Amino acid sequence: MTTHLTRYEQFQRRIGVQLTRALTGSWRRRSLGVLSLLLGFLLGSNFTMYWFQKVDQQRPFVVFYMVIVIELLIRGRSYVKQEPWPLGWLALDNIRVGAVFSVVFEAFKLGS
Repeated sequence: MTTHLTRYEQFQRRIGVQLTRALTGSWRRRSLGVLSLLLGFLLGSNFTMYWFQKVDQQRPFVVFYMVIVIELLIRGRSYVKQEPWPLGWLALDNIRVGAVFSVVFEAFKLGS
């Protein structure tokens, strides 16, 4: 019986390769990834609250600006063809993920 390489199978293989690379990479890459996630969380939680207090009535514009910056980072990330990513792109992407996580976390805290 022949096996077919479906999209789901390709997705599983990519996830496996990325997890293996994350767990077996150099200490510099892993520590930079963790530190940039934490830095993104710190920046996301502190700067958003600072901006929201600074521009009291223009909160939708601040949110719109944040969405634009995040989308530009995602679009720029898709142009990187190198495997594994360069350290700068890894740090930028993890800062973005940390910032988004902190904003969502703050929203859940305010909602509950």
